[in-house]
Order: sequence, then structure tokens, then C-alpha cells
Amino acid sequence: MITNRFRFILIALAAVLLAWTITKQEYQASALVILGILLLIISYLRDGTVVLAARSFQRNDYEKTEKLLQEIRYPERLRAKRRGYYEFIYGNIELKRLNYEEAERHFQIASRFPLRNENDKAYVMVHLANLSLRKKQSDRAEAYLVKARGLKTSSRVQDIILKIEKEINKRFEQ
Repeated sequence: MITNRFRFILIALAAVLLAWTITKQEYQASALVILGILLLIISYLRDGTVVLAARSFQRNDYEKTEKLLQEIRYPERLRAKRRGYYEFIYGNIELKRLNYEEAERHFQIASRFPLRNENDKAYVMVHLANLSLRKKQSDRAEAYLVKARGLKTSSRVQDIILKIEKEINKRFEQ
């Protein structure tokens, strides 16, 4: 839950501490410092700034959210759960920009990864259904809704599913 900049500052300080412990021949302390540096590097690669981005996304601070997500150079190296949220949040940012193709791509990727609960997964499916409906692909939209209906969802998600189903039925009637 720290930014990359802060991580690099900690690593630099740890490197200085490592040099000092080695010159003082405190090898046990040196080993602990090396372990700390390794943990910071692993957290950089596996966790990134997704948690901070999720917090700023919940506060509707989309600029900060995007900035935090852009700090992640290799999203494919993130833990599965972190990657799911990375893609979910990025998909929502692209949706806010009205960049539907990129939003769909991010939501497609997010659908393949685990999220916190089934309700979040249903949101991904609802977004994909909505984007498919926008592209006039009613069959794909219906398939996403079937998947969303099979998940435990909140009443809000169920209402959205019903609205999309009504829209699909309108398109079939025409």
C-alpha cells in the first residue's frame, strides 16, 4: 500500500543501511536488510499500487487513480487478485473517457481473474453486457447476463441486469 516512489526511497535507505552493516561486520543485520529489500522488490512486482488506486477510485479521484495504475509497468506480473482489480479499475476509467473498445478489453481481462466477491464479478459481466449491447451484439450481451445472474449479487446489480434485459427485448422486438 505504498507508492513506487516511496518503495524506491526505502530501498535506497536500506542499501545505505546494508553498506553500513557490512562495514561493521554485522552480517545478521545485513541479512535482515537484504530480506527487507527483497520483500520491497517482490511487493513492487506482485502488488504494485493497485490498493492505493482502488482507494482513490472509490473516492472518485480518477486522475490520481490512473496515475497510480500507470506506475505499474508490468501488470501481467501482478498477483491474480490484484490483476483483476487493476483491469476492473482501468476498464472503469476508460468507460468514463467513453473509450469503449479499451474498456471492453480491460473488462474482458478482468473477467478472467478472481475479484473480492461475486458481486464485483457480476459488475464486470454487466459492464461487458452493456458494451456488447452498445455494439448491437444482443447475443453476447445475453450471454454475459446469464453469467451475471448465476452469481450472488446485490439488488443494485440485479436492477441493472433487469434494465439491460429490457433493452435486449426492445431490440429483439424491432
